[in-house]
Amino acid sequence: MATASTTGSTLLQPLSRAVRLPIDQVNFVVCQLFALLAAVWFRTYLHSSKTSSFIRHVVATLLGLYLAFFCFGWYALHFLVQSGISYCIMIIIGVGSMHKYCFIFALGYLTVCQITRVYIFDYGQYSADFSGPMMIITQKITSLAFEIHDGMFRKDEDLTPSQRDLAVRRMPSLLEYVSYTCNFMGILAGPLCSYKDYVAFIEGRSYRGAQPGPGGEEAAPWEQHTDPSPKAAVTQKLLVCVLSLLVHLTVCSVLPVGYNIDEQFRATASWPTRVAYLYISLLAARPKYYFAWTLADAINNAAGFGFRGYDRNGVARWDLVSNLRIQQIEMSTSFKMFLDNWNIQTALWLKRVCYERASFSPTVQTFFLSAIWHGVYPGYYLTFLTGVLMTVAARAMRSNFRQCFLEPPQLKLCYDVLTWSVTQIAVSYTVVPFVLLSVKPSLTFYSSWYYCLHICAILVLLLLPVKKTRRGEMVHGNQHPAPSGKQEERNSSSGWNSTPVMNSVSSVKPEQGQEQGGCRHRWSPQP
Repeated sequence: MATASTTGSTLLQPLSRAVRLPIDQVNFVVCQLFALLAAVWFRTYLHSSKTSSFIRHVVATLLGLYLAFFCFGWYALHFLVQSGISYCIMIIIGVGSMHKYCFIFALGYLTVCQITRVYIFDYGQYSADFSGPMMIITQKITSLAFEIHDGMFRKDEDLTPSQRDLAVRRMPSLLEYVSYTCNFMGILAGPLCSYKDYVAFIEGRSYRGAQPGPGGEEAAPWEQHTDPSPKAAVTQKLLVCVLSLLVHLTVCSVLPVGYNIDEQFRATASWPTRVAYLYISLLAARPKYYFAWTLADAINNAAGFGFRGYDRNGVARWDLVSNLRIQQIEMSTSFKMFLDNWNIQTALWLKRVCYERASFSPTVQTFFLSAIWHGVYPGYYLTFLTGVLMTVAARAMRSNFRQCFLEPPQLKLCYDVLTWSVTQIAVSYTVVPFVLLSVKPSLTFYSSWYYCLHICAILVLLLLPVKKTRRGEMVHGNQHPAPSGKQEERNSSSGWNSTPVMNSVSSVKPEQGQEQGGCRHRWSPQP
């Protein structure tokens, strides 16, 4: 395993042999740790108060490209080609329609690279996958294209509050653009951030313009000029990373997801045992994402990026670009709650570039975009199709029955325990194909469960009352419409998905990049 070939640097091959991990994984982790140290240096010696934004852009870009070439070798040229051609499209086509051409090219280029990697080079052989960073770069290119279109072409009165807040009013220079797409803080594992937030950070305006909290409270006057230290936030996130990595290295190989379709296991295990193993094996597969995404968040924070403001207790909030909330994920009592807290930035990207702008069938279009962006393995599409069905059925059940279990508190507690159990099993059932990748093992799993949750979800949709929303979507029972106006803007900026229907398709990606056996995976995970 540790002798696997790599397109990146082989400098760490001795370390790879010592720890018995593939060289690509070792390269990724070491580069992220280097990026963490570079982030501390960047904030200390290249603080916006000490140097110009030009120098900060140049250094962030050069460090990012170095890490990319160290990890991926010549494959990193794809990052520059995709970004460069997209920038040319922005300049040549003009602000009126360049967002459409950038969207088509960036997504098309990503898809071609994914097809080439999967079906020509190494089907199912995950380690460090160069298309992972390209997924984030695609998000940044398309987001920026739409933000420029909103800011330089559309009228303000035609924009939603969140679009108006994110609109870019001038064309970025080439340096600003490449720095945004390829900076060292997010080149390997993201997360996505808005262009305006990134430029405000580079220019030293992020602390003065901290965003309001999720309840809409404004920062106190003394807070507007405070440059808070990220040490506490970074330390806490690094502790989460260490714990997540230890759990992953010790548990994942013991509880492979692929064992769910083992013939002897299916023939001899009782149903309670199979249900319990399904949940535990998928639970054991999540810590690698907690590690990679939390480390990426810590890197951004260590550089001084990610500050949102202060909570009501005066504690600095460093969650502007956070990609997940672990406690909420593990304690989710509904499908929507799970999705709202998993891969948050990707969910917001899908909402901003697709759902809000779709002229018809926004849910279908958002699902289609999410599926294409994630990749070309058939298991991904099985997961998304199942996920949409499960989310809509779960919403129907919740909206029709939850109000009956709110009082007394003991009954509410029983309801929460039951919905937690059902949600965790349903999520695990849904994402198994994402892990197994191929059609045959995925259908083997579902058939061994007799497609029971699919059938239950369909029966729920057939039997429970349905009504139409103003967007033409099917909603059950007492479903409330999405918030709008200023509240929508605040929810979006806080990382919460404020469009209920969008959540059914935007984030079902818990187990990307793990091989059928269970523990080989890409170390640049994208939701």
